[in-house]
Amino acid sequence: MPDIHWYDQHGEPLRETRDVLDLIGEAWSQKAAWVAVPADRLPGGFFTLSTGVAGEIAQKFVNYGIGLAIVGDVAHHAEGSSALRAWMLECNRGRHIWFVADPAELTARLE
Repeated sequence: MPDIHWYDQHGEPLRETRDVLDLIGEAWSQKAAWVAVPADRLPGGFFTLSTGVAGEIAQKFVNYGIGLAIVGDVAHHAEGSSALRAWMLECNRGRHIWFVADPAELTARLE
């Protein structure tokens, strides 16, 4: 199973690109193949696709070759947004960005 860097569940959310790059750097230094981020630690606007925040963050992880697992219940974000639901489904079919309910689901997908 690939190594996972678990982003702290408590504290400040990721706010800007620099925070995301720092997180990727931490994972890189630990030779982690995946970063697990609690959904509530993502920056404001992440779940509103028109802001571009989700795309920018996703692209950083893809460019650096590190998987991003968004951990937690995100159903309330997808209510009323068919575009977000479609993007989440597409991500979960791929190999780089996943939306998982909890750490156990991530571990199971990686095994």
